[in-house]
Amino acid sequence: MKNKAKLLWLCVCLAVIILPGCKKESSTSPQTILKLAHSLDITHPVHKAMVYMGERAAEKSGGRIKVEIFPNEQLGNEKESIEALQLGYLAMTKTSTAPMEGFVPRMKVFGIPYLFRSTEHAWNVLNGPIGKELLIAGENKGLRGLCYYDAGSRSFYTKKEVHTPADLKGLKVRVQNSIMSMKMVEAMGGSPTPIAWGELYTSLDQGVVDAAENNPPSFRTSRHYEVCKFYTLDQHTMPPDMLVISTRVWEKLSPEFKQILQEAVDESVEYQRKIWAEAVEKDMKTVQEAGVKVIYPDKKPFQDAVKSVWDEFEGTEIGELIQRIQEVK
Repeated sequence: MKNKAKLLWLCVCLAVIILPGCKKESSTSPQTILKLAHSLDITHPVHKAMVYMGERAAEKSGGRIKVEIFPNEQLGNEKESIEALQLGYLAMTKTSTAPMEGFVPRMKVFGIPYLFRSTEHAWNVLNGPIGKELLIAGENKGLRGLCYYDAGSRSFYTKKEVHTPADLKGLKVRVQNSIMSMKMVEAMGGSPTPIAWGELYTSLDQGVVDAAENNPPSFRTSRHYEVCKFYTLDQHTMPPDMLVISTRVWEKLSPEFKQILQEAVDESVEYQRKIWAEAVEKDMKTVQEAGVKVIYPDKKPFQDAVKSVWDEFEGTEIGELIQRIQEVK
C-alpha cells in the first residue's frame, strides 16, 4: 500500500510539473486556456486592465481563448513567474521592467533615474522603435513582451520626512530585485534592501526597512500608507509594467489566436491608461485623507545625486540606449 501511495504521489507531482501554461481544456473542446500570474491586488488598475484583456480575447475568439488570472503572488513572485514562463509552465505574467533586468540586460535602461523628461516623452519612446525592440529583446530567453502598461512614476514613501537625498542617509529602503534600483538608492545615500512585494507590508511594519518607493496606486492598494505617513514625490523613475508571454506558449498558438490575443492586449493598453490616470488622482486623495503628508521636493538635488549612475554607462550598450532615448522628441 505504501508503494502504491508513493507511486500515486509521484504521478501527481509529474502532472503538476509538466502542466503547460497553455493547454486545451479537453479533446472535445477547442478552448485554449492561458494562465496569467502577477503580484498585484485585484483593485489595482493594471489587474483590471488584464481582466479586460481576457474578456476581449474571449469575445474576439468566440470563447475559444480563456485567460485565467492569478493575482497577489498566488503562483509566485515576479522573478519566479518569469522563470515559469521560460520553462513554459505559465503562459503570461505582468512584471515591472526591474525584475526583467536579470533576464534581459538591456532592460536596465528603464532603471536609469530621470531617464524620461515627461510622461509624453516616455510613451513616445515606448510606442516607437526603441520600445518595440525592447519588447522582443528577450525572445531568445523564452520571453516575449506583448505590451507596456502605464506604471506612472515611482517616489519614496517613508516613516520620516524626506525633502532631499541627504534625508535618506541611514534609511533602509526596500527596492525591487534590481541592480539599477540598488545603484540609485545607494547614489542617494540610502541603504537598498531587496524584499519581495508580498512581504513588504510586514517588513515596513516590523522595521525591517524604513522606506520603500512606488507609484500612488501601488502605495494605496498595498496599504503601505498605514505604516508610512510621508510620500515624497521626487518621481525618480518611470519604469513601465510589461505583459510578457512565454515564447514556448506563443509559438503553440495559431496565427489566428496570436492576432486575437495581440488585439485584445492592445485594446487593454488604451483602457489601462485611462483608468490609471483616474486611479492616481483618487489614490492620492485616499492616502492624504488617511493622514499621509505629501511632499513636493525640489528634484534637482535628487537628479544631481544620481549623475554617477548615468556616468557609469557611458560607452556601453545601455549608454547608447540612453542617448537614443534622449533624442526622442
